[in-house]
Amino acid sequence: MVLVLHASKTNKNAYKALIAAEYSGVDVKLAENFEMGVTNKTPEFLKMNPIGKVPVLETPDGPIFESNAIARYVTRLIADNPLYGSSLIDYAHIEQWMDFAATEIDAGIARWLYPRLGFQLYLPPAEEAAISALKRALGALNLHLASNTYLVGHSVTLADIILTCNLHIGFANIMTKSFTSEFPHVERYFWTMVNQPNVKKVVGEVKQAEVVAPIAKKPSPPKESAKTKAKEEPKKEVKEKEPAKPKAEPAADEEEAPKPKPKNPLDLLPPSKMVLDDWKRLYSNTKTNFREVAIKGFWEMYDPEGYSLWFCNYKYNDENTVSFVTLNKVGGFLQRMDLARKYAFGKMLVIGSEPPYKVQGLWLFRGQEIPQFIMDECYDMELYEWTKADISDEAQKERVSQMIEDAEPFEGEALLDAKCFK
Repeated sequence: MVLVLHASKTNKNAYKALIAAEYSGVDVKLAENFEMGVTNKTPEFLKMNPIGKVPVLETPDGPIFESNAIARYVTRLIADNPLYGSSLIDYAHIEQWMDFAATEIDAGIARWLYPRLGFQLYLPPAEEAAISALKRALGALNLHLASNTYLVGHSVTLADIILTCNLHIGFANIMTKSFTSEFPHVERYFWTMVNQPNVKKVVGEVKQAEVVAPIAKKPSPPKESAKTKAKEEPKKEVKEKEPAKPKAEPAADEEEAPKPKPKNPLDLLPPSKMVLDDWKRLYSNTKTNFREVAIKGFWEMYDPEGYSLWFCNYKYNDENTVSFVTLNKVGGFLQRMDLARKYAFGKMLVIGSEPPYKVQGLWLFRGQEIPQFIMDECYDMELYEWTKADISDEAQKERVSQMIEDAEPFEGEALLDAKCFK
């Protein structure tokens, strides 16, 4: 039985099934004359996968899409295939590392590489977050491989095949030696895997990227030519009709006038009795009797219908082992929150007298939910767990007061630092 895999020869997701087939002795052939962007848009292909993505495996029982599902199918065609381990716990660990390879490694590389290739919008802060997340994942992988040659057991499994294919695109395009040298066990593992005969037969010689993939240049927008024409047209009018000279001015004005910015949804909310700037002014100007003046004033001003209070807790506090790095992390977050200054007030506490330090915060936002534009634009938001404060609970209300006040000790611990966003 010959299975037909629809994908290009260099597709790293197709490699998964092809390598699994080599290890399993299953006959899988690439579809002839496959052309990405053409073949996968034909009616015949869309019947196999309606969204047109590759790879797709054509089997006697029907098509299969999604690369990991295809690799699993190929592996399971052979009973007791060692690629799936020799016990139930092996099987579970193999599935565990396959998920890790997809959600941590593959996703991390994609978030770094694809914007540089022009497939997604390139934003430096988003790239910084992607690299940070990828390093965290590679650090965990490096730790595991420090005492293991392969991911599960003492021989290659399907998990190794999936992970190697996902690492391949990173090593080949963006993960230079200076980057991967921080993870020596991952390096050893990758080069061991790509030089396995069954792997090398599929992927060929692998060379590590010498430089990070450059940022793709955006094509020149067509607006420029339109502007040039717009500037030329009034001049023609002037030459042809001298009296019409003053009319060229409005044309220029029309061209240069900025389009009206769409209103922020928060500006469309019903008016609130709380004036945020008044609270910020009271906070800044209160130097003594802070609890009696500023905190009391806050609760008198606070409008629970127009604003909401949120606690945030950094998800990776165990990583906060260096004080200045932790403080810089918080400072960077507050800088990137500048887009919310009109609609928010925040306090960020760095807690503890010794590492690891806890980073927790309190935020006041306009509206009843965290504004969506902040969630979309400030990538730090996803690094925190967010919980809406219930001020009908006296304990939570007191916690809000203590965080605004920088009360110390806070919940029994010393404060390393407290930063304010206002």
